[in-house]
Amino acid sequence: MPTPAASGVRGLNTLRARSYLVRLPLFTRAIVLVIVAFWLAGLQSVWDVQFWGALIPQEINFTTAYRISTFPLIHLNVIHTVLNIVALTPLMERFESEYGTLTTLSLFFGPLTTVPAVLYIFIELAILRRNTAVLGASIWVFLLLGMESIRTYRSNPYLVISTYHIPTWTTPLLLILGVAALVPGTSLLGHLCGVAVGYVCGLGYLKYLAPPDWALRWIESRLNLLAILPHYVSVDQKTYGRFGVLPSNNRKGGSAPSELVGSSQRLGP
Repeated sequence: MPTPAASGVRGLNTLRARSYLVRLPLFTRAIVLVIVAFWLAGLQSVWDVQFWGALIPQEINFTTAYRISTFPLIHLNVIHTVLNIVALTPLMERFESEYGTLTTLSLFFGPLTTVPAVLYIFIELAILRRNTAVLGASIWVFLLLGMESIRTYRSNPYLVISTYHIPTWTTPLLLILGVAALVPGTSLLGHLCGVAVGYVCGLGYLKYLAPPDWALRWIESRLNLLAILPHYVSVDQKTYGRFGVLPSNNRKGGSAPSELVGSSQRLGP
C-alpha cells in the first residue's frame, strides 16, 4: 500500500504535468497531434506513409517537393515517435512562446525545415553520391538545440567538467555523437544539417527568415486570431519579445537544455 508521502509526490507530479500540458501553445499542440496522426495512419498497410513522406533525395521533383516539409512529421515506429515528441515538445513550446504562433508556423513549414532539407539533399547527392532517406522530427530538435546552445554560449561560454572547459555551443554536437553511437540507424548527416541551421539562427540571422511584424499583425487583426483560437500566442504577447532579449541571457547557471533527444531513421540503404 503506498504511503501518504508517496501518494502526495505522485499527485504533485501528475498535477504539474497536467498543468504543463494545459499551457502548451497552439502550434506545439498541433504538431504533436499531427505526428501522432501520421503514426496512426502508418499502422495500416494500404498506404505506405513512410515512403510517401520521407525525405529521399532522388525522389525529389516538382510533384514530390512536399517531402521537404513532411519528413519531420513521419516516424518509423511508436518508440521513434514517442522519443521525438518528448524531445521536441519543450523546445517547440519555448520557441512558440518567444516568437508567436504565426511566426512559428511560417518558419517550421518554411525555411527552418526546407533549408536543412535542401542542405541534406545537396550533400547527399552532390558530395556523398548516396540516396539515403531520412524522416523524423529530430532534425527540428537539433535545430532548436543549436539555437539554444549559441544563446547559452553568450551568457555562459564554458561547461566545466572536472578540469575540462567545454564550450557550451558544442553541446548539440556531443549529443549528436552520443545518439549516433547509441541508437542504430540514425542519420548523422541529417542531425548535423539541423544543428548547422540552428547555429546560424542562434547567431541572429533568424530575423531575416521570419515574416515582418506588420504582416503578422495585419493577419492577426484581420482574422481576429487571438479571440477565436485558444492557446494562440500573438506577435505582441510573447514571453521574451520578438528577436529582442534572448531568454538565456537572463538565465542563471548554464548549459544548454538536456531534454531527451530523439533520432531520425534511415529508410534507404
